[in-house]
Amino acid sequence: MTTTTFSLGGDLTINRLGFGAMRLPMSTFDGPTRTPENGIAVLRRAVELGVDHIDTAGFYNRGDVRANELIRTALSPYRDGLVIATKVGPLPGPDGMPSRQASPDQLRGLVEADLRALGLDRLDLVYLRVGGMSGPGGESIAERFEVLAGLREEGLIRHLGVSNVDAAQFAEARAVAPVTAVQNSYADDPELLAECEAAGIAFVPFFLLGGGGNPLDTERLGKVAARLGATPAQVQIASLLALSPSVLAIPGTGSLDHLEENCAAGGLVLGDEDLAYLRG
Repeated sequence: MTTTTFSLGGDLTINRLGFGAMRLPMSTFDGPTRTPENGIAVLRRAVELGVDHIDTAGFYNRGDVRANELIRTALSPYRDGLVIATKVGPLPGPDGMPSRQASPDQLRGLVEADLRALGLDRLDLVYLRVGGMSGPGGESIAERFEVLAGLREEGLIRHLGVSNVDAAQFAEARAVAPVTAVQNSYADDPELLAECEAAGIAFVPFFLLGGGGNPLDTERLGKVAARLGATPAQVQIASLLALSPSVLAIPGTGSLDHLEENCAAGGLVLGDEDLAYLRG
């Protein structure tokens, strides 16, 4: 039987199927702005459906519509057991895209801004998001991660994570402070996932429903979905959760219908033959 929960950092038990807030302000970074009322309705329904892990970031915004403020408006005062994870590091470039990186002395301000926007005294999980809009690797992250480790010691952060990292950067962060979660591309090196599983560290793929590299064949997804009476998106989420008990899924949407569809995927169990077929 598939395990449906994960112990984040050893002290926060959450459902492995959570919610990503990136699409609340807009469908894509260059797409149209969504209304705040839409985002608030989606968030409240997500919690009603059992979501207890929301992944967000201060740079998830479009104009005056900001994911963190939507979360606070929709869900504060927060119910017990609701875990909110955020990411710091990226800064907006001239075009508004999060293409630049914060220096070490800018990270405290970003963490404090997330605390204010979310209306929290402590953040459950903060990722250092590395690399701007580029892929992982090619730079040291120790100095920046040390800043977040210091904020953890001060009590502003409960757990630390890293995002968009390669194996060397992952090791570098772990030498500084405990790493609770890794948020990387869906198609990243499986050896990093295996290392996370062995260490009890969550692996949280982003772009799990496309946009960042998708190793599953669309035709195969459709065939399995048709046989099970499910949607391809539901099969993709279920197959992701089947990769490892350390995998957490955070499908994001600004649609109530898609939210219902995504959350229903938590109850979809794929057989060994289905999984082997999907992975070709």
